[in-house]
Amino acid sequence: MSLKPFKSIGIGVAFSPNLKANLFEAARLAVFFDCKLFLIHVGEASGDKVNVLSTILKSFEENNLDYEVVFKPGDPVDVILSTSEEKKIDLLILGALQREQFLKYYVGSIARKITRKVKCSILLLIKPSVEREPCQHIVVNGLKDPRTEQTITAAFYVANKLKANKITIVEEINKEQAAIKIYDDKSLRRSTIMKERIQLRENSRVKEIISHIPEEYTKDKTIKLQAIFGKKGYSIGHYAQITRADLLVMNAPSKMTFWDRLFPHDIEHILTELPTDVLILQ
Repeated sequence: MSLKPFKSIGIGVAFSPNLKANLFEAARLAVFFDCKLFLIHVGEASGDKVNVLSTILKSFEENNLDYEVVFKPGDPVDVILSTSEEKKIDLLILGALQREQFLKYYVGSIARKITRKVKCSILLLIKPSVEREPCQHIVVNGLKDPRTEQTITAAFYVANKLKANKITIVEEINKEQAAIKIYDDKSLRRSTIMKERIQLRENSRVKEIISHIPEEYTKDKTIKLQAIFGKKGYSIGHYAQITRADLLVMNAPSKMTFWDRLFPHDIEHILTELPTDVLILQ
């Protein structure tokens, strides 16, 4: 991944009560990341629609916001996926839904289909706002995977652009790696030593990744390494929730199969119940 992972941002535009908040979030990110913004509307073009969008985005003129409106009728999933490819969008913004009477957010059926099929990175927003909510704490996965170095580097890039001052890298470790039956003090000590060794090994691996990141992205940042023994996806999502992180950054799954959908893996746990805004990086 280059030091500028995003060159273009896309967002699906529906003329709903959340329109202004969604546009402001997307426009702010386009300005922060110095990207072109594509507004994708599933439907026919009209002068009235263009006027509504340009009026909302007028306040971003002074930031030299570069944007383009794409009108295309058809199936929402097909339109957003095809436009993302045609316009070479690097980051697609999707909104999440809140379950009635619960402060829990999840990915709706259309957004879930797009998330599973899209070839670019995805940002899932749970509470878009016209007024900017500062991003202070970013949690990013540090699992052992060929793409994790790119993901951690991108998380630091995002933290730098959004002026977040704290990054926690969570190393999710399968608890079976330290599965020792505890029946006395000696076995408890053996289990503790094994866990400590695994944590030291994981911390060493992540520190090596951090050492490759440009200093301009790591300086003045509080960096924490957090090892968690548990189920992938669920553990990091729970951690992001209890620490009230503003953004969770994850690798995209390698491949989604029929069996993945029947038996949820790491990313599916996140999609089922979003702990915060989630950035899934391809």
